Amino acid sequence: MKNISSVLLISALAFNQSCTTMKQTDTQQELPAPDPSLSSNPFMKKSKLQYEAPEFDKIKNEHFKPAFDFGLKQHEAEIVKIANNPAAATFENTIVALEKSGEVLRRTQIVFSNLTSANTNPTLQALDEEYAPIFAAHSDKMYLNENLYKRIKSIKEDGLDSESKRLVQYYKQNFEIAGANLSAADKEKLKQLNQELASLSTQYANKLLEARKQGGVFFSDAKELDGLSADEIAAAAADAKTAGQPGKYLLALQNTTQQPLLQNLKNRATREKLFKASWTRAEKGDTNDTRETIEKLAKLRLKKAQILGKKNYAEWKLQDQMAKTPEAATKLMNQVATPAVETARQEAKDIQDLIDQQKGGFKVEPWDWTFYAEQVRKAKFDLDESEIKPYFEITTVLEKGVFFAAEKFYGLTFKKRTDLPVYHPDVVTYEVFDHDGKSIAIYYLDFYTRDSKNGGAWMSNFVEQSYLMGTKPVIVNCYNYQKPAPGKPSLISYDDVSTIFHEFGHSIHGMFASQKYPSLSGTNVPRDFVEFPSQINEHWALDPVVLKNYAVHFETKQPIPQALVEKIKKASTFNQGYMTTELVSAAALDMDWHSVTNDSQLIPALDFEKQSLTNHGFTLSTVPPRYHTPYFAHIWGGGYSAGYYAYLWSETLDNDAWEWIKNNGGLTRENGDRFRKYILSVGNSVDLNQAFRDFTGHDPDIKPLLRNRGFIK
Repeated sequence: MKNISSVLLISALAFNQSCTTMKQTDTQQELPAPDPSLSSNPFMKKSKLQYEAPEFDKIKNEHFKPAFDFGLKQHEAEIVKIANNPAAATFENTIVALEKSGEVLRRTQIVFSNLTSANTNPTLQALDEEYAPIFAAHSDKMYLNENLYKRIKSIKEDGLDSESKRLVQYYKQNFEIAGANLSAADKEKLKQLNQELASLSTQYANKLLEARKQGGVFFSDAKELDGLSADEIAAAAADAKTAGQPGKYLLALQNTTQQPLLQNLKNRATREKLFKASWTRAEKGDTNDTRETIEKLAKLRLKKAQILGKKNYAEWKLQDQMAKTPEAATKLMNQVATPAVETARQEAKDIQDLIDQQKGGFKVEPWDWTFYAEQVRKAKFDLDESEIKPYFEITTVLEKGVFFAAEKFYGLTFKKRTDLPVYHPDVVTYEVFDHDGKSIAIYYLDFYTRDSKNGGAWMSNFVEQSYLMGTKPVIVNCYNYQKPAPGKPSLISYDDVSTIFHEFGHSIHGMFASQKYPSLSGTNVPRDFVEFPSQINEHWALDPVVLKNYAVHFETKQPIPQALVEKIKKASTFNQGYMTTELVSAAALDMDWHSVTNDSQLIPALDFEKQSLTNHGFTLSTVPPRYHTPYFAHIWGGGYSAGYYAYLWSETLDNDAWEWIKNNGGLTRENGDRFRKYILSVGNSVDLNQAFRDFTGHDPDIKPLLRNRGFIK
């Protein structure tokens, strides 16, 4: 996914931060001079590294707080100067000035946000909780500044180029969405609400990180891990030792409901223990229980939406998205949900039939699904996951697969860099070169899970592209794969391969950014569009030319046999009922949490979830939602509130566009250049519905998505 949480943290700087204590009468406020004690603080000036990549070898925990404090003060003065400028408002002295403001704060926040996601520690977590409400107040005092809003409204678009016009419209819309038209009394209420929401969201993220860490399951006997490879068992032993329990085995939790290792664990009691640890990780009644925080967030979000004149939070949130309304998003979800649930019921029957044939003597439960689904797949398609993994070594997948596809489709090349400092020893870096040999980006990769990292996989920027600011993109992809034992290869499943291609799709969207203004650059697009480039990039994983280049046995160096490739392709729609149902049920749950219209509808979290799933017909107990409410980080801490449907909306776009690519020659530079021109390089500088039409020649059609998932022919 695109790391929206970091975007939200920087959002006011993407338009660029606000201010804390503006004095409306002070029209000549001087910009503060840096304290001499800050001279050694790396955030006080631009990095001297290529493309202003962060100087991680110099950045320490103690640098963030003074840089935040100075950056807030500096940006406050800049905003006051812009808002109270006695000269008539112009595009240059108002909009461009806002785009350029807040340099120190932006630079500090973007590194901080990435570190609190990928390599946090107690000091950073405490700072996160301390400054979340401060940043929220800072943002509000920009968006709710009457003088500033009047200046923006008064700017004439005549004579501006198309991107500049778009930027003016973008500012107007976002100020109005944020409450610029509210009364003074309602603005004060909103400011308080936003600070409370920021604090709660940060508390939630910190609780959940600790809940995931503490939720891992220890086992005393390796026999309980029967079905795992020797390398996986060795890694579990190493993790237990690191956690202070040598001689045991630790199965750490990943962020989703289902855990990858459930597919291979033969011991049913072990599977049940691991699944239940995942499901209950954040509802144990301890300090990491997130339910009370969630319930407060939901109530405050409703209150915020109503102050802003909307009946619910979803209606307020979707104003600037492609869907526009909750009704449009729900219509799409319903179109997919019905065939998905029907297919999942048949899949459940197939699994139960297999259990009965084996005289298992039990009814299938959620912790059984992936274990037996793998056996059903093997029986139906003669495909065994353990047969596939040796062909998918993680670095080979990256360099010979992901990078190779980018070279064939777009002309990109990659050079490994060992001279750039990184924030953790596992991180690797590459320089990216365009088809003409010109360097265009720096790219970081962080593959392995650790206690200091949030769950899941994501992309974010360390530096945004902008011609105005003279910056090129510096991008990071983070994953949570199990680190292999020393000296062993990192072998991954085909689903993991798809994830690497997916996240690189976000990265390439950022790399091809070609905007003047940072607010409109690259992946700064609506959430229901941002997943489009990433999801379409997944398709290259099975392209014959690409697959042949990277799917090589890690020991024999032989390419994957064509017979095995055919099995993978034939099995591509296998278990799609389950996977789609777990996705759509989570999306519907999200939309329900944010569609309530009064507090009385906000019953306790677990009861609310049960009621929501029942109301939508998600009553197949063996198919739980991908995220259970207490650990649904996307919507409570990650910026996807009322927006988890975006994956389906973007997948509609991606499958439709993919059919166009296939029908027009597939992996060609001509098609790559066209996709780059109309989709990847436009950022948010154009109407994105029109951008899709420009690429495909028609409006989005849901049928390619349904075909791809095997729901229709």
